[in-house]
Amino acid sequence: MGLDELKKEAMKLSPEARAKLARALLASLEDLSAAEIERLWVDEALRRDDEINAGQVSLRPRDEVLKDARSRLR
Repeated sequence: MGLDELKKEAMKLSPEARAKLARALLASLEDLSAAEIERLWVDEALRRDDEINAGQVSLRPRDEVLKDARSRLR
């Protein structure tokens, strides 16, 4: 299974399951060097920038995002 297919399948999970998976994946990165972590963050930033530039995602104001997040935590 390729990365794109794995990501597509993971996106079918509930938000709670995706968060649990994300925590497990992040924990698996704890053994990486600072340089490796930096490279991964740069790669992620570039990927997100590409998605924004391609119109694949929409941006929302920070206040709106925080308001939604707070309401979900209540």
